[in-house]
Amino acid sequence: MNTHIKTSPADPTLIVPAYWEEAKAELMKRDRIMRKIIPQFGDLQLTVRGDAFTTLARSVIGQQISTKAANAVWQRFLEACPKCTPAQVIRTGPEGLAECGLSKRKAEYILDLANHFKAKTVHPDKWAEMQDEDVIAEMIQIRGIGRWTAEMFLIFNLLRPNVLPLDDLGLLKGISISYFSGEPVSRSDAREVAANWEPWRTVATWYLWRSLDPLPSDY
Repeated sequence: MNTHIKTSPADPTLIVPAYWEEAKAELMKRDRIMRKIIPQFGDLQLTVRGDAFTTLARSVIGQQISTKAANAVWQRFLEACPKCTPAQVIRTGPEGLAECGLSKRKAEYILDLANHFKAKTVHPDKWAEMQDEDVIAEMIQIRGIGRWTAEMFLIFNLLRPNVLPLDDLGLLKGISISYFSGEPVSRSDAREVAANWEPWRTVATWYLWRSLDPLPSDY
């Protein structure tokens, strides 16, 4: 059982982090920047985006393109694969995926993802029980999924509390603006700031994202 999640009292169909309120209180107590940012977003919090395959397919489709473009391609993809299952994606094939607006490379990535799930060479049913780094190690076997995509999955699907995605430009920009008056920051700078957020680095990251864009992103 994944102890990091619970259903929302306001909406039983919605999965939310069980640790969110505790994390908010701790971060506001020990970090003066978080004390300013967190109250701006009221009851907004991280929520689960969907099943493992859908979350990863959407992440791959959204790589290296704008949110607007990603949403447009995703809607066309859902018209071709309304159930968004591995079998449906495989049946759609590279030509059908290309018609959705996917590049040849991304079509190959989505098909590789579908084939891994269908062949059960990855084990999404076990990911909730596995350590973060073990989940990442298994996921990056799939073409088109690197560490950043795996970390987004840990955050948005498994709701892991302590993920620090150092390859995420939004996180680095948020730290730059909020902690360094807009000066560029290195990964080591970010790691040093985030040491104060342990074990709630996911929550602090999410609030920094919100400080840049109040609307939650889909990954």
